[in-house]
Amino acid sequence: MRDGVNGLEGVVAAETVLSEVDGEAGRLVIRGHGLEALAGWTFEEVTGLLWSGFFDGLPRDLRPALGAARAEVFDEVARLDDGLLARAPVEAVRALTARLADGDDLAIALRLAAAPAVFTAAAVRARQGEPAVAPDPAAGHAADILRMSRGRPARPAEVAALEAYLVTVSDHGLNASTFAARVVASTRAGLTSAVLAGLSALKGPLHGGAPGPVIEMLDGVGAPQNARAWLEAALDRGDRLMGFGHRVYRVRDPRADALKRAVAALGKASNVLPGRFALAEAVEVAALEVLRERKPNRSLQTNVELYTALLLEALAFPPEAFTCVFAMGRVAGWIAHAREQVLGGRLIRPQSRYIGPRARAAA
Repeated sequence: MRDGVNGLEGVVAAETVLSEVDGEAGRLVIRGHGLEALAGWTFEEVTGLLWSGFFDGLPRDLRPALGAARAEVFDEVARLDDGLLARAPVEAVRALTARLADGDDLAIALRLAAAPAVFTAAAVRARQGEPAVAPDPAAGHAADILRMSRGRPARPAEVAALEAYLVTVSDHGLNASTFAARVVASTRAGLTSAVLAGLSALKGPLHGGAPGPVIEMLDGVGAPQNARAWLEAALDRGDRLMGFGHRVYRVRDPRADALKRAVAALGKASNVLPGRFALAEAVEVAALEVLRERKPNRSLQTNVELYTALLLEALAFPPEAFTCVFAMGRVAGWIAHAREQVLGGRLIRPQSRYIGPRARAAA
């Protein structure tokens, strides 16, 4: 296949006002705001930013509307059965989301934005033998996620850490799940169908399914002094070092810095992970050194996965639910891209180049 076409690398498939990923400079811009400028924003605020201009009647403050939407979708939690609970949490969340009505209006968008939070919390608790906790419509989204997951209110530092994560991952250019959502939206199938496509793409281990194995890596290393030997042995086996390297970024992923700051702030405020944070930093330093030595012709830098895993672990989310938490933030971007595609784009229908055998002429 011609250079620049395999995997659509280098191919511009859409024009968007939503986000720009500059892989050479290591910069992420969301609707005119650099990622660092969004520090301290809430999920509701960044969702309003992403959705601006795409829905009639979009309120200035999304907090009450999103709280009400959480309460509405909670009715579907009753559909969690043993069959769904035997599957990965992301599959249970996808199945419950598929029960929501399809369409393109704001009410549907809000329910879809609420769904990963409500369904993940319920699925995780059910797998632990605990009853689901109903949403508090008056609470902020991040605070309610933690309350529904634990059955008790979270500390302000924990809410701030989750808020930082949701904002950081809310949109990231035309990644695989966002592209999937836009393709489905281009057929006018509806927002629920588009979000389900995004969620299905996100669960793949080459996309949002990756942060969980970072915990396995940290557990395997065990102590900072073991980092280099463990990482070298992993590379000798042909393993990929989770948390390093990115398809787009040729320098450090700016989201890694944002989440590292969030993890550091959480650790300072709650003293829950000083040893774990030191271990992650030691692994990061050793991994970057080893990768420079082993793969000198490739720029393999820290990506979003390393400190995502550490932050979500500190917030007591089980590794098998990490992809679901990713979806809690990225769903805002999926919906924005789907609406942008419907309002200004055409049916996405690329061509392929046939390289199979030619038809034989009739004798």
